[in-house]
Formats: sequence, structure tokens, C-alpha cells
Amino acid sequence: MLEIVTDTGEAWPSGIDWTRLGEKAVRAALEQTPQAGLIALPACVEVSIKLSDDAEVQKLNAAFRGKDKPTNVLSFPMVQADLIEAMANTDDGEILLGDIILAQETCAREADERGISLADHATHLIVHGTLHLIGHDHENEVEAETMEALEIAALETLGLPDPYGDREHGHAGPIDETGT
Repeated sequence: MLEIVTDTGEAWPSGIDWTRLGEKAVRAALEQTPQAGLIALPACVEVSIKLSDDAEVQKLNAAFRGKDKPTNVLSFPMVQADLIEAMANTDDGEILLGDIILAQETCAREADERGISLADHATHLIVHGTLHLIGHDHENEVEAETMEALEIAALETLGLPDPYGDREHGHAGPIDETGT
């Protein structure tokens, strides 16, 4: 059973069901991976999503990544990637997959620059963050292409366009300048 815990900051628009959006994004991301079975486990598989601001994300980015600037999304896995498959056999009742945190100002600016809604951009970033929680990364070209393909497929199931569609060939690079 998948459980999404959402903490929405004051700067995020109140007219959007952020918990439902997060649940759909996490589910869509997981469904594209070999870890899709986590969704149907009898144990509670929890992902925490915090919709915060640039100031908090900048502090976390500096503390955990050594980059003293805000970024759009940070992910904090709670389970080592090589142990996720073994979690399917757990009888613990709860698996804390990890935390995803988004920075409102950066996300809103990027959405505006791309001409898309904040909700659609946040959906993409939650999909991206979820893939990080289960061990995907974009440190090299092969990893980046694999992760982007999963993102594109997940977003397609949600009726959202390819966020990397504006590139001519190959990897578009990280989803923002800070390399989330």
C-alpha cells in the first residue's frame, strides 16, 4: 500500500490537491520501474513530500550536497537502492522510502519559463524525485537517458508532455542548473 504524506508550505497555491497530485506522480514513477511491486505490498510504503521554499531548500542543498543555492527538488532516500527489492519480503508493516522536497520560488520560476503550470512542473519534479528515491541518477549519459525515459513514460501516463521534448538529440542535461 502506497502512502504519500504531504506537507504544503504557505507559498504553494491552495486550490490544488497537492497530496493527490503527489500520489499520482509517485505511483506513475514507480509503475515504470521494476520496483512497481512496492505499490501493492501489504506493508505501508511511505513517501514524504514537502512543498517548501527556496530558503529551506538552499540550506538543505548546502548541508547535504555542498551547493549553497536553491534547487527545484531534493530527494532523500531512506532505503539503499540495492536493498529495495528485498523490501518486497518485509513484514515490518512500514517502509519509509524517502523524502522529496520542492522549492516553490524555483519551481514557479521554471514553470513560468517553460510556459507550463506549477502543478504540471511539480508533478514532473515529484516523478524525478521518486526515481532518485529508488536509486536512479543522472551522473552520466547512460544513467541520464535511462532516467529521462522513465520520467517521460510516467508523465505520459498522466497525460503530460515530454519535458525534454525541446532538445534535438541526446540527453537534455539535468532538469535545472543545479543538477538535481
